[in-house]
Amino acid sequence: MTHNDVLRSVRYLLNVSDAQLAEIAALSDHPISEAQMSAYLRQEDQPGYERCDDETLGHVLDGLIYQKRGRDRSRPPHPLELPVSNNTVMKKLRVAFELKDEDMHEILESAGLPMNKPELNALFRKKGHKNYRECGDQVLRHFLKGLTLRERG
Repeated sequence: MTHNDVLRSVRYLLNVSDAQLAEIAALSDHPISEAQMSAYLRQEDQPGYERCDDETLGHVLDGLIYQKRGRDRSRPPHPLELPVSNNTVMKKLRVAFELKDEDMHEILESAGLPMNKPELNALFRKKGHKNYRECGDQVLRHFLKGLTLRERG
């Protein structure tokens, strides 16, 4: 999935406007104008479309974590994990929505992609670990779809 697709999915999941999504990014000390966010959220064939970079998506996801869980100002912020992969997107959404293993299984099952525990855990391993598994676009799409069903009902 492109970063723009992920942004559009997150915006739909949260049911927020372009301006509110820009405010979420600003929580991670990365201000984005509403016009810039709108350009990222346009379809590829629309005029004014801009490709979203790794840094912007990372800051939006970090801002979402801060919005949902709060921010501890006494600790330094975690450095961005670049490049932002599908695995990173799933990890950050898991943290933001405080999802446990059972929640992850329910979400994927409700979206029509059941996974067993080892398969799911492999997505959250560190790259280079012998059991690490790259998260494909289909898995991320199903996860975002299932999370949307869970959050929006």
